[in-house]
Amino acid sequence: MGTYGYAAPEYVATGHLYVKSDVYGFGVVLLEMLTGLRALDTNRPSGEHNLVEWAKHSLTEKRKLKKIMDPRLEEQYPIKAALQAGELILKCLEADPRNRPSMEEVLETLQKINAIDEQPKESKATKSKLKVNNHRSPVHSKQGGTGSRNTNNHRHSTARSHR
Repeated sequence: MGTYGYAAPEYVATGHLYVKSDVYGFGVVLLEMLTGLRALDTNRPSGEHNLVEWAKHSLTEKRKLKKIMDPRLEEQYPIKAALQAGELILKCLEADPRNRPSMEEVLETLQKINAIDEQPKESKATKSKLKVNNHRSPVHSKQGGTGSRNTNNHRHSTARSHR
């Protein structure tokens, strides 16, 4: 039997797997990633033990979605992308497997969400970090000079140091 919390309802009810049964489990994993919470957690308050049941009503409304988003993201994401991810999760969690997208459709949707180039809103923590170092150019502070060094060499060495 599948892992409780991830297993599709039709599998839990009948023991039969369908092509789109895995799509349900993938939707649960996406929901965990969005919220930073586990699928099942009896340490959460009553009514919140099952993540899917607790969160699915908050995935399509901006205000509600922001409340359940993983706080470790510090609001550093495009809300449009988060809403589209919420819509995708709901499609993956459809009770009837025939109404779920295929994994190919899930991939295509995730690629479209990833392509959203909307600038994320800066959190207060990020703004304060930027204020501390905004008086120096990155080249000046790292090189200790005026930035007159060959920028191609600098870029090349920086790329190597970040691998």
